[in-house]
Amino acid sequence: MQIKVGLEGNPGVCPLREKINGKISYLNQLISHGSAEDENQDQEGSEKPFSCGSCGKRYSERGTLTRHMRIHTGEKPFSCGTCGKGFSIKSHLNVHVKIHTGEKPFSCGACGKSFTHKGSLNVHMRIHTGEKPFSCGTCGKGFSKRGHLNVHVKIHTGEKPFSCGACGKSFTNKGSLNVHMTNHTEEKSFSCGTCGKSFSRKDKLNNHMKIHTSEKPFSCGTCGKCFTHKYTLNVHMRIHTGEKPFSCGTCGKSFTLKTTLNNHMRIHTGEKPFSCGTCGKSYSEKRSLIHHMSIHTGEKPFSCGTCGKSYSEKRSLIHHMRSHTGEKPFSCGTCGKGFSRKDKLNNHEKSHT
Repeated sequence: MQIKVGLEGNPGVCPLREKINGKISYLNQLISHGSAEDENQDQEGSEKPFSCGSCGKRYSERGTLTRHMRIHTGEKPFSCGTCGKGFSIKSHLNVHVKIHTGEKPFSCGACGKSFTHKGSLNVHMRIHTGEKPFSCGTCGKGFSKRGHLNVHVKIHTGEKPFSCGACGKSFTNKGSLNVHMTNHTEEKSFSCGTCGKSFSRKDKLNNHMKIHTSEKPFSCGTCGKCFTHKYTLNVHMRIHTGEKPFSCGTCGKSFTLKTTLNNHMRIHTGEKPFSCGTCGKSYSEKRSLIHHMSIHTGEKPFSCGTCGKSYSEKRSLIHHMRSHTGEKPFSCGTCGKGFSRKDKLNNHEKSHT
């Protein structure tokens, strides 16, 4: 950029004009010098003189390289004062400590749900916006989380990188492997004297024994139904309260049980971790596999004590028993009509809408 000025009259020798021209020349020199400095600074800023000796990645600052090196060294210099867990970056520790303090400073403007860090809020917002920024390059299916996409693409590749060291069975994700490993790692030293079933903990055996004694000490204050375990009563109460505390982060659908949410999530990921050892068919839920296996075995281990009818699944027997007891645990919130099965209630509720 150059500064120019025009003066009316004779352009001959004029002390004022010479003075102005001198100052303009000086200003132009300053501007040129400043532009050169800016250019030099831009060039210096683009340089990355600090390189990682392990993977070759380059950085413009030594501190950034130092943080990066912890990936290779495994160093975690920032420790939680409450539980001792270590972190490679201080900001990760700061997020972690909120688990102990219960602090959730980032709130959703649509539903009010709070989160410990902004990244979780941003992912949650996709429930409301319907945004699915991660797409499968093979079939085009979209996902709100990259992790769900990573699991999904293994359907196309057939990749199962997580293998069981005990039996060699492979899985698409670590979570499924961890669930499977309990079959090998849990020592079951507590056995039921009635049916011989074994358990890893005595409290689990005690709970199991109530099946044989028919003891049901926990009663529902609303409908009077009794349960062998307090947890089962707490879950049952959600039928009356309508509480569904477990929500899908992808589509927002809510569930009364976490296991039901986990099963539902496989709709989004396409994961089917339960495979039939006879024909190889895979299922997203274990109970679907158990039901399928009865096709090969013809087994129907669940029998009605009243009429003797047998079933391959326990839930089918439970549904059947209501024909004898007249129990209708599912009530319409609008008209109060009772039903023996949830699907019948769902169909009925459509008559009000």
